Amino acid sequence: MPSDKRVKVTLACEDCKRRNYITMKNKLNDRERIEMKKYCRWDRRHTLHKETR
Repeated sequence: MPSDKRVKVTLACEDCKRRNYITMKNKLNDRERIEMKKYCRWDRRHTLHKETR
């Protein structure tokens, strides 16, 4: 059952739209889509990355 609570999510860069990161999130604590500032190697700077489906 613990695998149902934590799921893999893909993070896509808002500027270049590339899917750069895969991370885990707790579905019970984070119901909405997560977004965080991460380094984009194509833009060569930190940009906002949002969760994709």
